[in-house]
Amino acid sequence: MNWQKPGSLTIQAIETEAIRVPLNRVYRGSKYSMQNRCTIITRILTHQGVVGEVYTGDTDDEQPVILKIIHDELAPALVGMDVFNTEGCWEAMKPATYDILRDRGVVMQAISAVDTAIWDTVGKALNMPLYRLWGGYNNVLPMTAIGGYYGQTRDELAREIADYVGYGVIGMKFKVGGATPEEDLERLKVAVEVGGPGFRLMVDANQGYDLQQTIRFVRLAQGAGIDLEWFEEPVRWYNDKRWLRDVRLATGLPITAGQSEYRIDGVRDLIEGGSIDFCNFDSSWGGGPTIWRRVAAMCSMYGVKMAHHEEAQVSAHLLGSVAHAAYVECFHRDRDPIFWDIQTERRPLKDGYYTISDQPGLGIELDREYVKRYKVS
Repeated sequence: MNWQKPGSLTIQAIETEAIRVPLNRVYRGSKYSMQNRCTIITRILTHQGVVGEVYTGDTDDEQPVILKIIHDELAPALVGMDVFNTEGCWEAMKPATYDILRDRGVVMQAISAVDTAIWDTVGKALNMPLYRLWGGYNNVLPMTAIGGYYGQTRDELAREIADYVGYGVIGMKFKVGGATPEEDLERLKVAVEVGGPGFRLMVDANQGYDLQQTIRFVRLAQGAGIDLEWFEEPVRWYNDKRWLRDVRLATGLPITAGQSEYRIDGVRDLIEGGSIDFCNFDSSWGGGPTIWRRVAAMCSMYGVKMAHHEEAQVSAHLLGSVAHAAYVECFHRDRDPIFWDIQTERRPLKDGYYTISDQPGLGIELDREYVKRYKVS
């Protein structure tokens, strides 16, 4: 006889849909490029009729592998479990990370998708938005755009910046690291000019510079009177923890990193090494909201502020739940049509600030026709 605790909500099945939207051009960062915007829809079905449904991640080539892990390994471990036992559900998925012969980061993306859907189910069952369930500190957050990709003329770059001003974001994170510091400074000046007074600027090299290039770029920007909020992932991966610290000490500019860490111990080392001022750990890469919230608690003890690498549909709730949050991020509509178009509800952005949905869970209501159009068969 199967005994069920009163109030439990048991997982019946997990469903997924892969989405791939072709973009109108190639978007190039310092050392990477992309021409599709992708995501995975994950759906939790419960015996009691409550359904959680989210979309997370931006991985393209690895989509089939992530879907296979969800269906072959995670779903069998979770069926019959109570979604309110979020810790137990995460522990049930953890053995999928033990295989040392495959990319553990891809496994963590699969876990992230399911963990996010589990939390959405919990919020819907309680009829409560997740930012309130997780702490409810703030439902209005400053929003910045991510842009300044390579391969544009000066006029095209200026039009992109003007679009962000038109969106009403409070500022932008500008791509550097794919050219010399001198060339990148000239590109950044376009954002300064078009954005105008009060338009906040960060820069993101995606690990494209070495230590000396980073310091040279910062000093050039400071010499030009450009006030930067932070420098994100300025240096290359193979000595980043020490070099991030060195950039902080040499320039005085706040440093952001963490998105490339899918392991919580990697974030711990960034914090304890004095490498960062902001942590932009990505819940869709690093194990879902369950792990992001642990990272946020750790950062709060060290005076490190929390950010989140893109994924505004999830990150807004996470950032809104804590007192030490920075910006929620979006892309240009051409760069990320999924965020702007896959949901039926509007994007409440005014005077630089984004208002979090008060609908239960993550408040996501998908446009079924959009999903049907871009679903990967």
